[in-house]
Amino acid sequence: MELSIREAVLEDAADAAAVIEVLNSYAADPVGGGCPLGDDARARLVPALRAQPNALVLLAFADGEPTGIAICFFGLSTFQARPLLNIHDLAVIPKYRGRGIGRALLSAAEARAKSRGCCKLTLEVQDGNARARALYERFGFTDFVLGQPVATRFLCKPLPSDGPGEPAGGPLGRPSRDADQQSRRSK
Repeated sequence: MELSIREAVLEDAADAAAVIEVLNSYAADPVGGGCPLGDDARARLVPALRAQPNALVLLAFADGEPTGIAICFFGLSTFQARPLLNIHDLAVIPKYRGRGIGRALLSAAEARAKSRGCCKLTLEVQDGNARARALYERFGFTDFVLGQPVATRFLCKPLPSDGPGEPAGGPLGRPSRDADQQSRRSK
């Protein structure tokens, strides 16, 4: 397998399609919520990424086929007063998992972070995603601890829609699993 990783050219139709294809595969997977991206999210995703000047989107290709993605955002570590890179989404199409693509994407993200003077990489992972946690730990990620010797939680508060065509709810307008379960209970 010939593996290559490069920054996505979001203005390129093939790269834009690859971003949607790989992220949709992740969204549809049980570890990504088990719900494919909605039509509205699919239509808005690439333009929204293009509008983010701090976005870094890396695509992995195996023998020319899109197989993985890392969607990252540069931010600032206020305690170190230096940039950081958050790996917001890291996904590999299921049939290509276990072939080193995730690790290669992490390495590519780290190289770009170092070239921009970042002090650290950050990411979030579900406790139950043992395979991803093992990969991240082998790569050098640890629980974030600040002060007290306990891990820090990553919390989320969904915000209401600001206008037409912008649904409230979970990531990319998908209702959160809790909201979906609550909706079913109220019926």
